[in-house]
Amino acid sequence: MAVEGRSERWTYAELARVVEELGQRLGHLNIRSAALLCDNTPTWIAADLACIQAGLTLTPVPHFFSPSQIHHLLSRSATRLLLTDRPEHLEHLLDRMGISYDARVFEACGLVAFSMHIETEPAELPKATAKITFTSGSTGEPKGVCLSQEAMETVAHSLLEATEAGKGDRHLALLPYATLLENIGGIYAPLLAGAVIIAPGMAEVGLGGASALDVRRFVSAITESQATTCIMIPQMLQGLVAGLAQGLSRPQSLRYVAVGGAPVARKLLDQAAALGVPAYEGYGLSEAASVVAVNTPSANKPGSVGRPLPHVELRFAEDGEILVRGSLFEGYLGESITLDHGFWPTGDIGYLDEEGFLHLSGRKKHIFITAFGRNVSPEWVESELMIEPAIAQCCVFGEARPFNVAVIVPRSSCDAAQVAAAVQAANERLPDYARVRRFVLAAEPFTVDNGLWTGTGRPRRRQILTAYADKIERLYKE
Repeated sequence: MAVEGRSERWTYAELARVVEELGQRLGHLNIRSAALLCDNTPTWIAADLACIQAGLTLTPVPHFFSPSQIHHLLSRSATRLLLTDRPEHLEHLLDRMGISYDARVFEACGLVAFSMHIETEPAELPKATAKITFTSGSTGEPKGVCLSQEAMETVAHSLLEATEAGKGDRHLALLPYATLLENIGGIYAPLLAGAVIIAPGMAEVGLGGASALDVRRFVSAITESQATTCIMIPQMLQGLVAGLAQGLSRPQSLRYVAVGGAPVARKLLDQAAALGVPAYEGYGLSEAASVVAVNTPSANKPGSVGRPLPHVELRFAEDGEILVRGSLFEGYLGESITLDHGFWPTGDIGYLDEEGFLHLSGRKKHIFITAFGRNVSPEWVESELMIEPAIAQCCVFGEARPFNVAVIVPRSSCDAAQVAAAVQAANERLPDYARVRRFVLAAEPFTVDNGLWTGTGRPRRRQILTAYADKIERLYKE
């Protein structure tokens, strides 16, 4: 078996026939590119592979993008054809964005194709581009990262080798396929291994919107699917750990859980290990085709993000910034790039230890310097805060200030006193200069919809600072 969905079950031969059929339909349209807005189902996988077969550039549309971000994506990319498994939803979306279209150019393999009429000129596309992945970034306009098929397949082969994936594996899709990490690690790598991909859809695994997680359904989906591998962001692992701690049965089939997308607190990894969850932190970025380093069962050092993948070469700038070479992107959509001897500056600060494990110290652009001249990585402090059960989300500030403050979203059942206790507990694990002295309770959760959260689980710092500027300033005045 190659793919299992809610109702579809395709062998490798059947998957090949479906891809061949869809690829021929796409090839006859005489187009260069297509966009894809689809749930995590076998249909998404077929569409992705069919675009490769037809030689089309594919632009996945993240489900968590706002209408304005989707409009930007469609306007900037060279696509005029949009494939979807939800035609009514798409019609409503296109109408809302003011984009004219010809509905149902064709229907095949559970997909409906829409031809769109967009007046703006598309941005220049690098010649080798097979996929454009749009990252949410730190502003309202997402950036298109252009990747070659060779780069993506190289990463998939390296993941196959590092994680020892094989035909006996069953990989459950937990992240949206529009997320490059799940696309490469959850489709290409399992297919290269001859494994089974389980793609029941996001709702079936307990995911709603960009950040809602039904923990009971989430744990149940892992157990019932008999998944051996999956990819999680830290919030998912935290949900799994919390569910198991509250008495939910541990999925027995798991052998490898990759965790990435944002920094993972060491305590969370330790809690997962104590509960028998085989969680391994990794690290990557879209510009390097998703994965740069990852811990594995045979080479695991909690606190690090693992050893670099076989195809990766690293070096470090004078300020500690990680520079990466190997399977890099072709460029940004409409923007040229310059590499220093083939190395790309990641924007992350880190180092390799004596055993070859990569350690992260924080984001170069996010590191702030306190009024006492201390450098603080807010991600480090936030990872310690968010391990506390009373804290759902947080964002830390302290640039040129005498002490650090945080904007905190408490869990629904927790009050200010419980949050204060949680902050105190986190502070005990931090040095004096990194501790949070005061905090603001957020008026609402950070979400993609309100512009305070990215689709990959990171706070939008500038927007949060702007939203709570008055309250933060009051803390310092007091």
